[in-house]
Amino acid sequence: MRIKMVAVAGMAAVALGAAACSSSSAGTTAGSGTPSSASASGGGAVVKSATIGGVAVVTNAQGFTLYSFAPDTATTSKCSGPCAQIWPPLTGPVTAAQGVTGKLGTITRSDGSKQATYAGHPLYSYDTAPGQANGNGINVDGGVWHEVTASGQAAPAGSSNGGGGYGY
Repeated sequence: MRIKMVAVAGMAAVALGAAACSSSSAGTTAGSGTPSSASASGGGAVVKSATIGGVAVVTNAQGFTLYSFAPDTATTSKCSGPCAQIWPPLTGPVTAAQGVTGKLGTITRSDGSKQATYAGHPLYSYDTAPGQANGNGINVDGGVWHEVTASGQAAPAGSSNGGGGYGY
């Protein structure tokens, strides 16, 4: 009987391990230093709107909050190297899904890759799970990070899950 119980427990452990290894983490990142793949099949990223912490924000297709970086311009990302490992750029081209009405576009990064933009702001991810806004209001890498609101207006103070509820 004891051997049978050990065998069943061992098989359960193997099944759990296999399930964990086969689950995809595409689109998850951030904070971990592992770039996310926010691209939808077909080569382009999809952005949508979701309510996170009471604020309508722009997310990638997997529901991860997207951020803007204060030092960026409408044509230039100021986040590269180690910064881009922690704050992975959303690759372009980009298309809109539910609730996204702002202007979408792309810029060319210093490495030649395309980065998606929303309302003139290059987009990045950061969080480790959908529905988080842990990067909002963080002042690091030479500037402040803001969750991108669907309306393009600043998020109300204290409304996000993250560092300050500032919006952009």
